[in-house]
Amino acid sequence: MFMFKKIISTLVIGSTALTFAACGNGQDPQSATSQPQVNKTAPLEKSNNTSYKTIFKNSVFLGDSITEALSYHDILDEFNVVAGAGTTTELSLEGGDVDKLAKRNPQHVFIMLGSDDILLPPQITDNPKQYSLMFYAKLIDSIKEKLPKASITVLPVTPVTPEAEKVEQRYKNINDYNQGLKELASKKQVGYVDLSSIFKDSQNLYSSDGVHFKPEFYTRMLDLLKDRVK
Repeated sequence: MFMFKKIISTLVIGSTALTFAACGNGQDPQSATSQPQVNKTAPLEKSNNTSYKTIFKNSVFLGDSITEALSYHDILDEFNVVAGAGTTTELSLEGGDVDKLAKRNPQHVFIMLGSDDILLPPQITDNPKQYSLMFYAKLIDSIKEKLPKASITVLPVTPVTPEAEKVEQRYKNINDYNQGLKELASKKQVGYVDLSSIFKDSQNLYSSDGVHFKPEFYTRMLDLLKDRVK
C-alpha cells in the first residue's frame, strides 16, 4: 500500500511539475502544487492567531498543501491539521488520514481536497472528477464510521489566478469539480461552504504561484467557518 501511495503521489506531483517547467515561467515547479508558499508580508497579530486556535481547537482540517498552510503559517496548531503536499482523496483514504482523525477525536471535520485530484494524469484516470468523487464519497463514509458524532463540512477547491490557469489548463475544471462536490455533500448529508465570497473584494490573497495563498486568505476562510463550530 505504501508503494502504491508513493507511485500515485509521484505521478500527481511529477505531472504538475513538468507542466509548469515546460512553460518556462521561471518558478520552482514544486512550489506550484506541493509546498505552502512563504508569506513575505507581516505575520498575523498574536491575539488574532490565538483566537483562531481557540475557536477551532475541537476541529481538524483534512487536505493537501493548501490546507497544510493553516499550520505552516501558524494560524492553527499542527494538531488541528491533517494535510500534506500532493494528497488526493484516494491517498487520504488509503494513507491512514481517517485513523489520524479518529485519534484526535474532533467535534468538527473540514475536508479541503481536490486541488491535486484535478491534476491526476492519464496514467491514473481519464476522468479525474469521477475518479476523485468516488474516493471522496468513501472518505466521507469512513469518517462517519470512525467519528459518528463529528460534524463534517466539505470545502471547495479554491480558484487559481488567470495566469496560473494559462499555465495549467486543467484548472479550468475547478468550477465543474466543485459542482460535483456540492452535489456529493448533499447526497451524503454533510455540510458544504462556498468560499467564493472571500475573493470578491480582493485578489491580493495569492502567493507567487497563483495557486497557494497568503495568511490573509486563511483568516478570511476561518471567519467564514466560525459559525460551523459553535
